[in-house]
Amino acid sequence: MSFTPIIPIGGVTGYRLLAATEANQRAVFEKTPQISLDVAYFTEKIGEVKTAEDLISDRQLLRVALGAFGLDEEVDKRAFIRKMLAEGTEDPDAFANRFVDPRYQRFAEAFGFGNIGGARTADPSFAQSITLAYSERQFDIAVGESDEGMRLALNFRREIQTYANGSDPNGTAWLSVMGDLPMRRVFEGAFNLPTAFGQLDINRQRDELREQNNKVFGSTSLATFKDPAQVDAAIERSLILRSAAEGPSANTPGSTALTLLTSGSSGFGSAAIANILLSANALR
Repeated sequence: MSFTPIIPIGGVTGYRLLAATEANQRAVFEKTPQISLDVAYFTEKIGEVKTAEDLISDRQLLRVALGAFGLDEEVDKRAFIRKMLAEGTEDPDAFANRFVDPRYQRFAEAFGFGNIGGARTADPSFAQSITLAYSERQFDIAVGESDEGMRLALNFRREIQTYANGSDPNGTAWLSVMGDLPMRRVFEGAFNLPTAFGQLDINRQRDELREQNNKVFGSTSLATFKDPAQVDAAIERSLILRSAAEGPSANTPGSTALTLLTSGSSGFGSAAIANILLSANALR
């Protein structure tokens, strides 16, 4: 059975519809052959992996491992991945710690090959945590094939909690956000920042993001996003401004669905339409 996430319209309406149907859509997606086979294989084999070399020598395992951290595009960079994993994260000068993008550090730390405690691959909960993250991000990718804005929204909703719950001495968490491109794009959209913003001095960028966050969300701290309402507000603001910049057209995918969703005479609510669409897609 093939499955394509249902996103009949973009913008805030589409995001809310996706959120309303997400649990069912994810459940169907996780049963597709590619995902279920990858999860089963990783669960069975990862406990045998003791070194970085063991992991990179098995492409299927490596693909799942990288996919769990949104690093799918790195799967063919074996020497790069070996060095990152082997050096671990405990040394401040370790390879993974040199990247602004925090995903590399999280990846190396999760597997633990180069750290004092050694490989974590045999931990009872390890396979489950990695495969869950893998399935989540593969769903995001599938969503992004239909609407990149929705993929950014799902990623933001999940990943912002890492920053919101972490420490932020002197605004350093904002520097990590700036290095996390998908996160950065949502904030730049929510604050309606111009393309040239990325050319400013990095400290000036950080200060501007903190100032804009204070104006829009009432705090310079990312801790404000511990509140789910603030998370949704950031996502919806970004989607609104993105839609305004791109502009709707008669050829916009899902325009017919939008008419149904917004028409008072159609006799269908958004939930009913979502159920019809989901049922139809599940039977493909």
